[in-house]
Amino acid sequence: MSAVTRKTSGVVMVMAAGKGMRMRPLTRYRPKPLVEVAGRTLIDRTLDRVVDAGLKHAVVNLHSRADMLRRHLNKRDDIDVQFSDETAALLETGGGVRKALKKLRDNQGRARPFFVANSDALWLDRTTNVFNRLADAWDGRRMDALLLLHPKSKAIGYERAGDYRKSQDGRLKRIIGTPAPYVYTGIQILHPRTFEGTPRGAFSSVRLFDAAEAAGRLFGVVHDGTWMDVGTPNSVVLAEAELARLKQP
Repeated sequence: MSAVTRKTSGVVMVMAAGKGMRMRPLTRYRPKPLVEVAGRTLIDRTLDRVVDAGLKHAVVNLHSRADMLRRHLNKRDDIDVQFSDETAALLETGGGVRKALKKLRDNQGRARPFFVANSDALWLDRTTNVFNRLADAWDGRRMDALLLLHPKSKAIGYERAGDYRKSQDGRLKRIIGTPAPYVYTGIQILHPRTFEGTPRGAFSSVRLFDAAEAAGRLFGVVHDGTWMDVGTPNSVVLAEAELARLKQP
């Protein structure tokens, strides 16, 4: 049994409910997860990596052009995809995951740690698949959240100041107002207990991370490959150029 199923529920939530405003005009007639990079959609590239890790179940949240995204994903036969519908109200990252918690349990209905991945990034691994790396590093006795980080200096298409510093023992500190050495990639393991006391409506995952940090239970693993933030039309161009440079499909 691999760590992805031994240490987690074996389910990944793929965040796909954003409005895609920064990606216009590419999102004029399609949701952002269906924007193509080198001929393959962002969400399919994410799910390909999920499948590569040996994960067989995904939950995808829906908002903008939900029916289009649902039809597209129903064509995949290599992974079981369930949907969490947010068409009535967009719940942000934390609220969206909270709504889907029951779908993120293991195949025996138990609430266990689970994966979350954004669908507006693209990454390549140098050695081990990132989901396997996170599972190998997960320690529920010490952790409530384990984030995949990437060095800001090596992030492609990323234009913000960075997010975290990491101590030698792996604990994270969020940096506000000044540049930070590491970017949060949007890929993580969360324990269901991090949602205790959270509201039913919209809220950001940052609320969860800050609470875990305050308790000394927010940790990070640094990605050893390539990571690309794909949130704007220009970043699509940069990602395609990097894939071509690396001779990756």
